[in-house]
Order: sequence, then structure tokens, then C-alpha cells
Amino acid sequence: MTSKHAQERSFLGHSRALLTLSSMELWERFSFYGTQGILLIYLYHSMAEGGLGLSQPTALGLLGAYGSAVYLSTILGAWFADRVLGSERTVFYSGIIVMLGHISLAVLPGTGGLAAGLTLVAVGSGGVKSSCGAIVGALYQHDHGRRDSAFSLFYLAINVGGMAGPAITGLLQQQAGFHYAFGAAAVGMAFGLMVYTRGRHRIPESERRAPSPLSVRERRVFSLSALGVVAIVALLLVTGTLTATRLGPLLFTVTAVVALTYFIVMLLSRNVTHTERPQVIVFIPIFLASSVFWALYVQSFGVFIAFFEQRVDRTLFGWAMPVSWYNSMESLMAIVLAGAFAALWSRLGKHQPSSTAKFVIALFLIAISFTAYYPFLGQSDHQMPLVAQLMQLFIFTSAEIFLAPIGMSLAIKLAPQAFKSQMLALFYLSLAFGLAGGGVLGSYYNEQQEVSWFLGMAAFGALAAILLWCAAPLIRRVAPHAY
Repeated sequence: MTSKHAQERSFLGHSRALLTLSSMELWERFSFYGTQGILLIYLYHSMAEGGLGLSQPTALGLLGAYGSAVYLSTILGAWFADRVLGSERTVFYSGIIVMLGHISLAVLPGTGGLAAGLTLVAVGSGGVKSSCGAIVGALYQHDHGRRDSAFSLFYLAINVGGMAGPAITGLLQQQAGFHYAFGAAAVGMAFGLMVYTRGRHRIPESERRAPSPLSVRERRVFSLSALGVVAIVALLLVTGTLTATRLGPLLFTVTAVVALTYFIVMLLSRNVTHTERPQVIVFIPIFLASSVFWALYVQSFGVFIAFFEQRVDRTLFGWAMPVSWYNSMESLMAIVLAGAFAALWSRLGKHQPSSTAKFVIALFLIAISFTAYYPFLGQSDHQMPLVAQLMQLFIFTSAEIFLAPIGMSLAIKLAPQAFKSQMLALFYLSLAFGLAGGGVLGSYYNEQQEVSWFLGMAAFGALAAILLWCAAPLIRRVAPHAY
């Protein structure tokens, strides 16, 4: 080890480049979750209350479509990093796009500001999310011993940002209004960019250039294609063909087609060996189970937020807790539970549940979290106590810890050698697919039929858990190393 390398390793035993990247991810998540924590109520609050006055079903559908667009954009961000800008510049320029999106939400009025802001935030967040993690992996390409520790610190930064963002924007929304809260998200992202700019020189040189850059001819073709896509979308918007109510189903369909195409390409590829092809097949039930989980999970930014605002007693000593604090409490629990479960898995060692079993447990837990609302449904005059909401949130967040880290690990374990990055991208597509589907499911919620809606969502999660459990023997037989 060189003395220079030893000097660089000054952030909890890691290169200070990890601090730079973790800070960028923290502030991007601060701005993203800070906006998402108040976005639903901004959509359906009346104009007199500072909102847009959309119907609640339309607002819920838009929220799911927005979350789906973020994870679809990770594919675009990864492509730009590989073919055009390199990972380091993709992170930087994507951060600028995120900041401009929050500024648009803060200063532009009406649906025009909403469309511009959410589009920019979705595209920029996808670029930051896809490239920041890739650079962290590159820092530890030949240092497997510290890689897990590095990603644990990186994951901690994500949850700190996810906790602080809704806490601050929620207070600002309550005291000063929605647009000041969106402005705070822009300031947070600007601070993240300043920190990143000061530490950019620490990023490895290999991440500053595209590993497989486009040729001049390819640049021309893709530029014209991009302009064509923008023109088509603009035409659909101008003619009224693409409306808010149609956006969720459209993204759901697009994501399904993209995911199906990925599976077909891998299964038919000559670069996938006959021993690897069954691994792709057994990833299909994992993909579908993950999609169901995220379709249910997105309700924490949708129906659960609406319920928290309207039907939960949020008063503490005469003070009303901001609505977005639901998401801050969730992130705080994720920070605590992630460490607790990591210690538990280390203690259990080989005796811990299999990866597939953890998926099954996650689906059952998220189903149970929906039934936790049952005693308080159909009674608009009977508010849910805050302690009951915290119990629901504990079960809900435990489900996330059982599935979210395991999904990425399974994708890597099952990936054919020639499709390692694409398989991970496919896992992210399960998030996009699930979030878009969850937005569609959320749009069917209404207070008159809320008992059947909540129980239907619980049954959906439980059924997915049972089907995955039935598929577990096949997964164990085909891919015992990933089971």
C-alpha cells in the first residue's frame, strides 16, 4: 500500500472519495424524499390551501408514475455513464438537473411547474442513483474486504437524507407553504453539489470517461432519436392524448415491455451459457415478487400519507406533526433496523433464512402492515392513535429491510457473466414496474370502499408470498448458491 493511498484513507478507514459520494447521495435523497413527502398533499390540496386541487385518485396515480419514472431513468443514467459522459460527470450534471427541477417546483406556478419540475427531478435522480453507486463499487473493485462496509456507510447516508428531507420540508410546508418547501429541496441539492465539486478530484480517473463511447455516427443517430421522442411526447401533451390519469398506466406498460425485452435478450443471447440460462429463468419469480412488494411499498408515499394527514391523531402536546414526518419516521426506523438486522444475520451465519425465504417474509410482513389499519377503517370520526401508526410503520419498515438489500444481492448472484450490469438494471426495473403498478392501484382507493381496498392489498401481498414460497424448491434446485 502506498503512503499516498494510506493518507487518502482517512474517512473511517476509507478513501475520502467515499465521503464525497455519500454526501452527494445524502443530499440528492434529502431533496428527493423531501419533495416526495409533501408531493401528494400538494397535488390534492385545494388552490386556496396552496395546492393544485387534483382529485385524490389522480394524485395517487401521478405519485406512482413519478416514482416509476425515477427508476426508469436509472437505465438512461447508466447508459449516459457508459456511452457518453462517464460516471463522474453523469453524477455532477444529473445533480444540476435535480436542482433545476426543485427550483421549477418552487418558482413555476400550476401544472406547468409541476410537469417541468417532476420531469427534471426524475431524470436527474435516475442519473445520480445509477452512477453514484457504480463509482462506490469501482473504489473497491479489488478490495472485497471493505466493500460491504463501504456500502453500509453509503446506505446510511441514503437513509439520513431520507429522514432529514421530509422533516425539514414538512415543517416549511406547514409554516410557509409548499413552494418554500420545494425551495429547501433545491438548496439541499445545491449544497450537495458544492461538496461534490470540492471532492471531484478524488474520483478515480477511470470513472471520468465513458468506457464504451459512442462513435460520431452513433451520436448523430441517438441525438435524432432523442429529439424524436421529445417531439412525440410534446405532441401527445399538446393534443391532450397524454393526460395525468393515463400517465400511470402508460409507464406501467412501457416498463413491462422493457423488462420483458431484457429477459428475452438474455435468454436468447449466445453469450449466456446453458448453465446460466436457468438462472435467468428463476429470476423471473424474484422479479415479479419484487414488483408486487414495491407496488405495495409506494403506498407509503400515497394512500398512507393521505391517511396519516386525514385519519391519524398527529398532535403532540397541542402541536400537529407535519404530514411528511411519516416518511422521516420510516427512514429513522430503517437506519435502526438495518443495523439490527445486519448484526442478526452476522450472528446467525449459515443458520439465517435463505434469500428467497427473506423475500417471502418481506411480502408477508408488508401484507400484515396493511391489516394493521383494519380497526380504524370505515370510521372517519375515529382517528388512529399515533402509537398504532408507529406499530404499523415498524412492521412496514421491517419488510423493507428483509427485501431491499437482498434483491440487489440476488440479482448479482443470478446474473450471467455477460449481463452483470443488465441484471442489476433489471432489478431496478422491478421497482419501476411495481411503483407504476402501485400508482394505478392507489388510484382505486376511496374512503367509501377503503376496507375492501386495504384487505385487497394485504391479500395481494400474501398471495405473492405464497406463490414465491411454492417456487422456492425450483430456485433452490437451479441456483442453490443464490437460494
